[in-house]
Amino acid sequence: MNAQLQMGPKAWSEALFTGEWSKATNVLRVTEPATGEELACVGRASADDIRKSAAIARNAQKSWAAMPLLERAAVFRRAAQITERRTPELLEWIVRETGAVPPKAMFEISSVINHMHEAAAMLTQPKGLLLPYDGSGLSIARRIPLGVVGVISPFNFPLLLSSRAMTPALACGNAVILKPDQRTPVVGGFLHAEIFAEAGLPAGVLCVMPGDAEAGEALVTDSAVRMISFTGSTAVGRRVGELAGKHLKKVALELGGKNSLIILDDADLDLAVKSGAWASWLHQGQICMSAGRHLVHERVVDEYVARMSEKARQLPVGNPFTEQVALGPLISDVQARKVNSLLNDSLAQGAKLHAGGESKGVFFPATVISDVMPGMRAFEEEIFGPIVSVTSFSSDDEAVALANDTDYGLSAGIITRSVSRGKAIADQLRVGLVHVNDQTVNDDGFMPMGGQGSSGNGSRHGGPANLEEFTQWQWLTIKDSPPPYPL
Repeated sequence: MNAQLQMGPKAWSEALFTGEWSKATNVLRVTEPATGEELACVGRASADDIRKSAAIARNAQKSWAAMPLLERAAVFRRAAQITERRTPELLEWIVRETGAVPPKAMFEISSVINHMHEAAAMLTQPKGLLLPYDGSGLSIARRIPLGVVGVISPFNFPLLLSSRAMTPALACGNAVILKPDQRTPVVGGFLHAEIFAEAGLPAGVLCVMPGDAEAGEALVTDSAVRMISFTGSTAVGRRVGELAGKHLKKVALELGGKNSLIILDDADLDLAVKSGAWASWLHQGQICMSAGRHLVHERVVDEYVARMSEKARQLPVGNPFTEQVALGPLISDVQARKVNSLLNDSLAQGAKLHAGGESKGVFFPATVISDVMPGMRAFEEEIFGPIVSVTSFSSDDEAVALANDTDYGLSAGIITRSVSRGKAIADQLRVGLVHVNDQTVNDDGFMPMGGQGSSGNGSRHGGPANLEEFTQWQWLTIKDSPPPYPL
């Protein structure tokens, strides 16, 4: 990796994007979590900026949806080529703006390229059904664009999670207003704007508007925006859902999780430890699918804790831009304080610390605690930090009960040598994603991703779910002449 990212003047400096760059009245200063260094100064959208962008997007959407499908598909293929060409630059931005280690950044980039190719392929897929009809006409059920889709994306995987909703929404003929997290507006928004502008996306079809809660509320309530796709915390998601429902808008909510990795007594512990480390320490645990509970059979729990603790002590923590590390910084001091508070409260409630401990600033070591019981904060709350929280169980039924003891319902993993036993447990878990002999953090743009309960409203992104999510049914009948009605 280069010693220094090329941080010269950019089109997005103090600007917003509506198909062209324009100076903003307000600005956001983007800082590197690992150092506190300012990386960029970009525009911050106000409610008025959101209203203006919504009008621009609504006007641009009609001609975009009417463009020949092969021309639209070519835009996504060119975007994929541009993304691939710009991989070194994108990687450095992800590492510095989000605190990610380089392999995690490369995963984001490769996933986004896949999303772009998948979006291009969507253009040639069937979009409806020929319905039964008595008479000489036609009766057709077809999927049509919603119009303007608002996408609100989070800080943890900003390039990927903006793309996951934005690219299929565009492929379905919609315009998109993208509001990336204020902490990651470059990776989550402006890099996408640059790539799609170079790829030939017509002006106004994609607008990028980073902003605070005022901008978010304006996006959710604007009459020109017909759908909101939100990925983020459950607390904010409830507010988004409330506002969207009040304004009779379609809303897709992908929220937090309290995910269980279940280690049965017949598990291969070498593989179980590797799975557990990935599930809780990848990107410092700042993933909605991270394993917030390691449920381990009482016969193997002591060995599992010992092995996991030894692995934790081997993982270096530091600045991923300048050092070879396994864990980078948490996104902010605020997040570090939250994780420290949860850890200390859980220890005060009786949990035992085996490795790691409190952070040094934003740098939080891989941490292992055991004897975590229901009622403790580490058992009840989404951690969003690099803590392996271990709870023991004595039977498969108890493991199921512990895993289901939460309002969340996103992901689960089960490690066992018995596929039938793993499948029997999987069948009883109230989650949107479940993996037998794999861990909780799995993502693939070709499968329907989403949760239930406090993890989401049942919406799905990815693969076969995309067309359903970002279009609506329209019934079309065609007759040679009007029927002779008796009135």
